[in-house]
Amino acid sequence: MHHATAPTGLQQHFIGQRQRLREAAQRILGCPHRADDVVQDAYLKIREVQEQENCAIRQPQAYLMRIVRNLAIDRHRRCRFESDVFAEEEAGEDIHEEAQGPEAIAIGRQTLALVSQALDGLPARTRRAFELYRLTGLSQREIAAELGISVTLVNFLIRDAQASCRQCLALTPPP
Repeated sequence: MHHATAPTGLQQHFIGQRQRLREAAQRILGCPHRADDVVQDAYLKIREVQEQENCAIRQPQAYLMRIVRNLAIDRHRRCRFESDVFAEEEAGEDIHEEAQGPEAIAIGRQTLALVSQALDGLPARTRRAFELYRLTGLSQREIAAELGISVTLVNFLIRDAQASCRQCLALTPPP
């Protein structure tokens, strides 16, 4: 369990600039919920950076803005890519599945079984947060409201579930 600690200088800058950072992300993404998710991801990123590197950042406001802009651009690209992929599937243009042979189908089923096994081993709340995020597409803020927890905790639960899935897949030798 994490113990509350006093915010560092960079975290204090983040807290003071949060609204500005959110507005910058929203200008790129066009969605307040996705902007909130990006700002949350940025906060986690600066915490990771501070744990890994003990260096002073000379221009913290510019640094924070760059992190948020990069994350927002990445999120925008991913959303656009997913939108294009799903649009092709809905239009019946996705012929990838037809080209898959029995071996590829078996590997896909095995991978799905491994992910399902990893999810079965998670605490119920962690699994639920992950499923709401990945399967239903709810934003982290919506998941937090549904589960009655903070957005930060939702972020950690999703991260833990993804790590569990990755670990389960990494421990299994390829066919």
